[in-house]
Amino acid sequence: MRYALVDCNTFYASCEKVFRPDLRHKPVIVLSNNDGCVVAMSREAKALGIPRGIPLFKVEPLIRKHNIEVFSSNYTLYHDLSKRVMDILRTFAAELEIYSIDEAFLVLKGEDRDDFAEQIRGTVMTWTGIPVSVGIGPTKTLAKAANKIAKDNPQGYYDFSSENSREFLTKLDIGDIWGIGRQYKAFLNRKGIFTALQLTEQSDSWIKKNLTMVGLRTKWELEGRPSIDMEMAPPPKKGILSSKSFSYPVTDFIDLREAAADYGTTASGKLRRQGSVCRYVNISVSTNNFRKTDRQYSNAATIELAVPSSYPPDIICAAQKGLERIYRKGYKYKKITVYLTGIEEEQRGQLDLFLKEDPRKYQVMKSIDKINKKYGRNTLNCMSKRDTSRWQMKREKLSPLYTTNWKDLPLIPL
Repeated sequence: MRYALVDCNTFYASCEKVFRPDLRHKPVIVLSNNDGCVVAMSREAKALGIPRGIPLFKVEPLIRKHNIEVFSSNYTLYHDLSKRVMDILRTFAAELEIYSIDEAFLVLKGEDRDDFAEQIRGTVMTWTGIPVSVGIGPTKTLAKAANKIAKDNPQGYYDFSSENSREFLTKLDIGDIWGIGRQYKAFLNRKGIFTALQLTEQSDSWIKKNLTMVGLRTKWELEGRPSIDMEMAPPPKKGILSSKSFSYPVTDFIDLREAAADYGTTASGKLRRQGSVCRYVNISVSTNNFRKTDRQYSNAATIELAVPSSYPPDIICAAQKGLERIYRKGYKYKKITVYLTGIEEEQRGQLDLFLKEDPRKYQVMKSIDKINKKYGRNTLNCMSKRDTSRWQMKREKLSPLYTTNWKDLPLIPL
């Protein structure tokens, strides 16, 4: 049995290029929430030396000089194209683990042909326009490492089994191993361990003592012994958070109530998608601590629901009740966060003996979820938004919703 890791190359930037063939060989950068920092780049932009996370204003001279195309984050487009890529990958393997929005592990059986990687790359590119790289190895960790080489390989794929394993592990830096973070890398370097081969030469007992059982599994994986199981379905989250910084300082309580309702709706949607309910709703607010001339304030409140719920009005009411407790007039708020905890399976939520719930509310939510899934997020919502609201995210360079909104469907001139 072999594993493959399929990774979409420069995913956000590639999504922006799919419907813009004029940008095929041009540098593209994608910005963070509120158009603050650079979070993704095309290969052409990376070649110009633009670092990830740099504030937009610091690269504006480069943008003008090299005619770089700039986009706000279009998460709706990215998630839709990601789903299309994952649906294609499911046709190539019975077992698939979606590792992130742009990565997935596949289990390859012995009968898979040698041109498997080429087939995947060609199909995904033809059907979606997204370039992918493929790393293949006898374990998930080695497939992940092989994918790193594949990104720089002109063929776009790399098979670990095609090279001597000792030579491969000698070339693999300890910091490039999946599961070895910065702190572990620094610790291992102090011990004179700089490559994957040197890590495999340590005893199991030493690895377990210093890197825990997770590190020991990583060692076994590097030795070619599968030790990390495939997760066919992601485990339910124990905490669900919805939060964004405001594009402008917010002082009005009504603006904060709208934001709390919007984030509460988003969090409850995530809760329902994993078939869960929550018992506690935590809400927090904070000012911008980088603005030293402003008065600083932050606070949080936790509200316990009468019964565990994923019903948006329940979540929103709790969030707004908590907001009323912690809001203080006269401050310039930068951020609000809604965090759901005490998460349980939907059918196991403990009920209240003296409270009778209306079962129709969940039927209503199922209908609303179907409508929003078909016609786009927030087609139906629990609270209206004013045009004058100042809390909504700044997205001045947002591309069209090419695949999810009929009005943004690309037109071909006759």
